[in-house]
Amino acid sequence: MQKTALVLGAGGFIGGHLVKLLKSEGFWVRGVDLKLNEYAETEADDFLIGDLRAPDLVAAAIDRRFDEVYQLAADMGGAGYIFTGFHDADIMHNSATVNLNVVEACRKRTIKRVFYSSSACIYPAFNQEDPDNPNCAEDSAYPAQPDSEYGWEKLFSERLFLAYNRNHGMECRVARFHNIFGPEGAWTGGREKAPAAICRKVALARSGDSIDIWGDGKQTRSFLYVDECLEGTTRLLRSDFVGPVNIGSEEMVTIDQLVALVADIAGKAIRINHIAGPTGVRGRNSDNRLIRERLGWAPSAPLVAGLERTYGWIELQTRRNAA
Repeated sequence: MQKTALVLGAGGFIGGHLVKLLKSEGFWVRGVDLKLNEYAETEADDFLIGDLRAPDLVAAAIDRRFDEVYQLAADMGGAGYIFTGFHDADIMHNSATVNLNVVEACRKRTIKRVFYSSSACIYPAFNQEDPDNPNCAEDSAYPAQPDSEYGWEKLFSERLFLAYNRNHGMECRVARFHNIFGPEGAWTGGREKAPAAICRKVALARSGDSIDIWGDGKQTRSFLYVDECLEGTTRLLRSDFVGPVNIGSEEMVTIDQLVALVADIAGKAIRINHIAGPTGVRGRNSDNRLIRERLGWAPSAPLVAGLERTYGWIELQTRRNAA
């Protein structure tokens, strides 16, 4: 019998790529989101457009047992959305409501395997003050002090799914994503993350131009290409390991170094103009010791390989917009 999967947040960047992967594996896939992906046609067999904050919509989406459920739906964005403080109430209310609705609907349908995408934003700010030596080991999450309300909501929802495991015999799996990037994601409009924003700025610049970068450029991050994110995601859901576990790259770079990589891919000499703006913690990098131990796998592709594909896609979008 054909296996079935439900992807919540299928209109988003990661969700859209996940639908493609599951279809390539032979699954019948239902996608759910507020809207279709604006950059690519969905490959889902069935796509339900609706608001997962509404219990009736969730009941319609989870109207049967699915072999695999992936809960990626969230109110989120890059630093320009998360760290300004203007969206805190929406972020917490919207995402928590979705997660409460989804896990309870899965329980009622006796669906056991549910993947929940948490975030590296749950890690304490006090462990990420040194840009050269951040501590993002999974067991460092407590005592808790995320640097944003987005992180606090993600931490609450981790505990929600794990509580359903304990109290209702579910087998939810929790992963903490670290800065996932790639084509067919937000690249303009305020919700885009650093790799997409930098690719856009470089694509629109001429050689010798300067681009604006928030902060001093010495803040560090690691960035994971979407294909490896999906491999880690499906491996975790189909394993006996509950998590939480990091899914991210250990190749840490400064934001200035990220600009240099993109400029080199574009073949442009780009100068950097550092300006005031939201930057989040000073340093963050995935710690992959636990995922290697428990899944026998960890992301290994070089950052530049994913940037090349992402820059090519975003550069094409900028040319289409200009036409």
